[in-house]
Amino acid sequence: MNSEWVAFLCLFLTALVVSLFMTPIAAKIAWKVGAVDYPDKRRINRDPTPRLGGIAVFTGIAAMLLVRYLGSRYLGWNIVFTPSPHLKDVDYPLLSMAFVAIFVTGVIDDCHSLSPRKKLLGQLIAACIAVASGLVIGDVVNPLHSTELLHVGWLTYPVTIIYLVAYVNIFNLIDGLDGLASGIAFIASMTLFVLSLLRGQMDAASLAIALAGSTLGFLRYNFNPASIFLGDSGSLLLGFTLATVSLLSVTRISSLTTIIVPLVVAGIPIIDTLSAIIRRKRAHVSVGQADRGHIHHRLLDEGFDQRQTVLVIYAWTALLSVGAIVLTQIGPIARATVFLLLVLASCLFAAKLRLFSPVLLHHYNPRTGNDELVSPQDPAFEKEEARFEREHSSHVPFLK
Repeated sequence: MNSEWVAFLCLFLTALVVSLFMTPIAAKIAWKVGAVDYPDKRRINRDPTPRLGGIAVFTGIAAMLLVRYLGSRYLGWNIVFTPSPHLKDVDYPLLSMAFVAIFVTGVIDDCHSLSPRKKLLGQLIAACIAVASGLVIGDVVNPLHSTELLHVGWLTYPVTIIYLVAYVNIFNLIDGLDGLASGIAFIASMTLFVLSLLRGQMDAASLAIALAGSTLGFLRYNFNPASIFLGDSGSLLLGFTLATVSLLSVTRISSLTTIIVPLVVAGIPIIDTLSAIIRRKRAHVSVGQADRGHIHHRLLDEGFDQRQTVLVIYAWTALLSVGAIVLTQIGPIARATVFLLLVLASCLFAAKLRLFSPVLLHHYNPRTGNDELVSPQDPAFEKEEARFEREHSSHVPFLK
């Protein structure tokens, strides 16, 4: 085994062991500070469960950074962890502060339930710090003329901030079942690790393998039946870390493929988020209005139990991840064909699960005279759903 693989194995095991050790401690802290999820009509858990699982993931990544430093200084790992030439302008200490900012935002939300605006503000601060460190989407290679660059200019800064915040929130939204978000993050991080190695981007690879170790260690306690949840301290951190790894691949100069591949890897959270937006818009309710129409809710309604549901989504994610790796190894025409097949298969699966069908509908209550929201648990829902489908199916048949 060469020195590079020994180094990466050390980083993986460090993050794994630290996460395994810290997860029970994170649970104790959560109980002490009251960061606990209690059962309600939207939650799947039947017993009070501590959150703040992000503590374990964060400390696992932090431990990796320490081991990386020691290895670089005393074991000759400099070749492995020297930044790629196109990343020479990234300020890594400042980038580390962005991770602290997103983690602190999640911890505060777990403990004190921040309002959506305040939580978004924390995400924006973390994203701005990352951009200030030099982590930005750079110039894009013209797909029609490979020797030309499309200069993004000043737009690179708002576009990168939006990308980071969006990536953070799609993982926040998918975190609805035991082991779901952490398992998806493990598969995604392993995929990005492989892709980073193929491109020779060792810093991205080291961060990806550390996240893989941290999430795998956390899954020991988070898989059904979970004894601890990620909480926002974990789900925000997962999204931010994966977004950072993907951006390390496109900073300064990128191709269309390197931009698309991370989106394919995160395909399940993206589909879940887009379908939620469409579903709520169709029902004329706020996009921020929570419902039980997410992918895991639909699979549970189909008769799968929690473990089966999570495993189905794992398999779907793994399929997309394999497809993402294939996209980087084939020619343009084959690449477009594989990409379209992945999109088509995912869209068909989403349609089969009725992800775009509203879960919350408006209903005129003759007793109160008010226009009220009804859910599938309400007696009026089936009547309103039938009426909604009659009125809308002719206009958007593909969303039936």
